Amino acid sequence: MTASAIELKGISKSFGPVQANKDISIRVAPATIHGIVGENGAGKSTLMSILYGFYAADSGEIWINGKKTSIPDSQAAISAGIGMVFQHFKLVENFTVLENIILGAEDGGLLRPSLAKARRVLGDLAQEYELNVDPDAKIEEIGVGMQQRVEILKALYRKADILILDEPTGVLTPAEADQLFRILARLRDEGKTIILITHKLREIMEITDEVSVMRRGEMVATVATASTSPEKLAELMVGRKVLLRVEKAPAKPGDDVLRLKDLCVTDSLGVDRLRGVTLSVKSGEILGIAGVAGNGQSELLEVLGGVRHGTGSLSVNGADLPLSGPGSDGRDRRLAGVAHVPEDRQRDGLIMDYTARENMIFGYHGDQGAIMKNAQIQAESQSRMDRFDVRPPNARLAAKNFSGGNQQKIVLAREIERNPDILLIGQPTRGVDIGAIEFIHKQIIALRDAGKAILLVSVELDEIMALSDRIAVMFDGQIMGERHPAETDETELGLMMAGIAEGTNSPEAVHG
Repeated sequence: MTASAIELKGISKSFGPVQANKDISIRVAPATIHGIVGENGAGKSTLMSILYGFYAADSGEIWINGKKTSIPDSQAAISAGIGMVFQHFKLVENFTVLENIILGAEDGGLLRPSLAKARRVLGDLAQEYELNVDPDAKIEEIGVGMQQRVEILKALYRKADILILDEPTGVLTPAEADQLFRILARLRDEGKTIILITHKLREIMEITDEVSVMRRGEMVATVATASTSPEKLAELMVGRKVLLRVEKAPAKPGDDVLRLKDLCVTDSLGVDRLRGVTLSVKSGEILGIAGVAGNGQSELLEVLGGVRHGTGSLSVNGADLPLSGPGSDGRDRRLAGVAHVPEDRQRDGLIMDYTARENMIFGYHGDQGAIMKNAQIQAESQSRMDRFDVRPPNARLAAKNFSGGNQQKIVLAREIERNPDILLIGQPTRGVDIGAIEFIHKQIIALRDAGKAILLVSVELDEIMALSDRIAVMFDGQIMGERHPAETDETELGLMMAGIAEGTNSPEAVHG
């Protein structure tokens, strides 16, 4: 019988009173892609961090290729043939690809021989696994899809036979995710063993051979992917049946809440990011913005949210709002009834070292007056955490101590509970587990049904299709056209996202 590539036996790990892993055992066959799924906080990343030597288990054993192996640190994991690609990449942005590849794996004190060797090996790896990337490009100059390739190449350069990927598609476009899956399949076919941590059940069904399900720190099932379904996996993850489709009544749109005309944005390098964007959002409807990341959606949200300046005209509830200068910042937008859930919750939505209750009032703290009413803030924050099912429901915990999905709920609770006239929401479920996705979608639909206007930006086309009442497609800083979800499909929207606009509506059509 062939030895398992990885076998974990009775792994337990606690952080103070919180037990992250409880007596976990798992086997991963060699030359397979093994998925691990579970809600935020289920213990998946902790388990993989133990395997990679970031944490020491309180008890249990690690076996690699049939041999009991001690992994006290990441260097020991690398020596055992394990590589890990983290959700948030560990790259030095102002270093080149080549410099990042050899960082920590230099051959002696002279860099030139190390760089020359790395260039040769990189060429061989790129050809073997279709991982082409410019070795002389700086990390800050390449997209996230390419950065992820660099992380994989780093692991392969260190001769990893076992590759762990933690939420690898969280920052990728659908096309980049498909390319990643082709690379992973190629690696498996070449004999590599891959562990894939993801929230996305479609990805599990598409690429894995087996899948293990974790819930509240325990391993509850391991099944062959071919013998299960997204519905079964979701139920195992959450412990109850989960609605994988969005249920909503037809929209009842009213008058325009937001009207935007001829919005243009030029960045500090003189590059036009938005070029004459015209659109409107009505009360009681969700306008979804579809597009490949980097085509102006982020800049659109930033201008509307008062984070970035632009030119053109903007009105909310019939009142003109400036796009630059006095009266155009985030506080002015909030006073006008605009709430904003930014695309990057950790960078723009939260201060990670501050408590949940402090984060619950950011942007609205001026409403408290000159002196903060701490008891009132605590009570209101606790109430919001209960209503939005934030786990753990402790408003005194720092934001960094919550999982990604619960961080997102904190931001949503802060913005939605202010009863805005229009909600700007970017990537609402990025890196969020299946149970939290269901909850967040319900909150968005409930806000729409309460007569609010919602502008939704997401790189997840299925999310755009499921939630939107109208869809506007962006490409190269422009609106390519508008579609109603019932009258289109992902193929047509994909063509529009690629700039193939034949038969699409004019930008003016989006305004009406």
